[in-house]
Amino acid sequence: MKQLNVRGGASNIIEPNVNARPQDNLYLAVNSKWLEDAKIPSDRSRISSFDGIDLNIEKELMSDFADFAAGKKALPDVPNFDKAVELYKLANNFDKRNADGAKPIQADLEELTGLRDFADLNLKAANLYKNGFGLPFSIYVEADMKNTKVHALHFGGASLILPDTTTYENPAASDLLNVWQNQTEKLLTMAGVSAADAKKYVAQALAFDKKLSKVVKSSEEWADYPAMYNPESITDFESKIKSFKFDQFLGELFDQKPERIIVTEPRYLDHFEELINPDNFEEIKGWMISGFINSVASYLSQDFREAAFPFSQALSGQPELSSGVKQAYRIANGMFSEVVGVYYGQTYFGAEAKADVEDMIHKMIDVYEQRITDNDWLSEDTKKKAIVKLRALILKIGYPDKIEKIYDRFQIVPESKGGSLYANESAAGKEEIKYNLEKLTQNVDRTVWLMPGNLVNACYDPQRNDITFPAAILQKPFYDLKQSRALNYGGIGVVIAHEISHAFDNNGAKFDEFGNLKNWWTKEDFAEFEKRTQEEIDLFNGIEYGPVTLNGKQIVSENIADQGGLTAAVEANKGEGGNMKEVFENFARVWATKQLPESIKTQVSVDVHAPGPERANVQSQCQEEFYKAFDVKPEDGMWLDPEKRVVIW
Repeated sequence: MKQLNVRGGASNIIEPNVNARPQDNLYLAVNSKWLEDAKIPSDRSRISSFDGIDLNIEKELMSDFADFAAGKKALPDVPNFDKAVELYKLANNFDKRNADGAKPIQADLEELTGLRDFADLNLKAANLYKNGFGLPFSIYVEADMKNTKVHALHFGGASLILPDTTTYENPAASDLLNVWQNQTEKLLTMAGVSAADAKKYVAQALAFDKKLSKVVKSSEEWADYPAMYNPESITDFESKIKSFKFDQFLGELFDQKPERIIVTEPRYLDHFEELINPDNFEEIKGWMISGFINSVASYLSQDFREAAFPFSQALSGQPELSSGVKQAYRIANGMFSEVVGVYYGQTYFGAEAKADVEDMIHKMIDVYEQRITDNDWLSEDTKKKAIVKLRALILKIGYPDKIEKIYDRFQIVPESKGGSLYANESAAGKEEIKYNLEKLTQNVDRTVWLMPGNLVNACYDPQRNDITFPAAILQKPFYDLKQSRALNYGGIGVVIAHEISHAFDNNGAKFDEFGNLKNWWTKEDFAEFEKRTQEEIDLFNGIEYGPVTLNGKQIVSENIADQGGLTAAVEANKGEGGNMKEVFENFARVWATKQLPESIKTQVSVDVHAPGPERANVQSQCQEEFYKAFDVKPEDGMWLDPEKRVVIW
């Protein structure tokens, strides 16, 4: 007997079923043939529509980098691109990397193993931070949420070994930690640390990590973005910390100490003293050493790369380590992301496509304005303010006009002048820290892009009230100048409106048109919005997806954006008399995903997005036009009773 009122449709959504009907499972009806044929590359843990585009882009750019490095192609007229190619050459020179072994990291490793006691840590903490070593807390400069023209200093907790606090409650946690333990001990001994010391450092790291895991925020807590804003005066902040000399630490980082600090993890600050104190010094030292060796191993020889792979493999299920040449490209692309993105955009992205996408964005904004105007649960006052915010959106399409200044500051020392891959990575890391700290006295640059042009993604930044669509996502199946507008609405149209919807999700709704954390709602309207937000949480909460169960609260902001995005795309298509089936079919197509079980577990523990297949089906189930387009009846698998369908935007 067929199940009725199933969130996500009938049958197992991750198993292909070529006989599935869209009325029973839209996602499987559209993607089952693809699921049967798709092969996950041996050096990846999943394949999807996003990944398919990414693989093609990576192939194109790897070929270009090989030609640039070999002198077969003239370097493009893109600032700092020559540095990216120089870094690629260093990363791809495995003869040198293998000959060097652990030599490049010896001085840095000795700096950590040479820490004598807590007083020594206090003395050296600022230099350790400036030189890129991980300390058991985070400190960085970012825009002030309540005044986004200026920067503020932010404080947060330390990073964990496992992906999330909830992972520690999983029965597999001890197995994962064992893999990490064996890997870390091996890496340390390969780097010249005695077996006894390696064992001791790793045991201390695990003991400290266990304490951290009980205090730091979970992914669900981080999903509440405005909850990060807890300003304190430096005096009050420092008064809560006794053993660690925070006053001295900040005095060495800044010429003029800031007067206030934003605490992103208040619980961590409350527990700071019991975590960071002389009694815990050995644990902190072991944790810092273990974190260091795991973070740098991939920049060393092939032996180190292979020895550093098991833990990542255990988390993702990825069968094989990526090739050396692929890593070389990824390292160059990682450090010079915006530079490579501009090159990609200039080379592979057409002006005609940009103009067409811009037209679609303006259409979507118009549709959104109409939907806000026609909204039946908002007061006129809130509607007016929502439209002001909507019209203030800044559009970033393709790639930036200017490259951020940080790239001018990266200097690549080639092998001929004694440079190593690790030394260059380390120098760039120090420069990034310096660059970030300098921002404290500077105004916020609102022209900065959060994503490079060659990234298959899109985003909304609540603190700048801007939406970014990199050139990479503006291709099939999301977008094609030659395909029908209905198909484009189901792909890039939904993506565009999804990002617009983030301005009005449970986080974005708390920021005004300038990106300031400010309440612009009437009390009654916000109460109704929160009621509908809870319905969106309930809609996804507890859905079983392969080996995991979804946490509706962790993924609610993205689900609100999906709901608004699909609704606006459907509305825009309706206005143009487009084929409605094509909208839903392409919406399902862009979420085609095949993923290893280990990867699903890790992703769902930390990701604020629902898995793609569930996004496709559950959101379609909430659209009246879906039922009309496919003549879905109460006895069909995709049927959700009208009162269970969630509509916000």
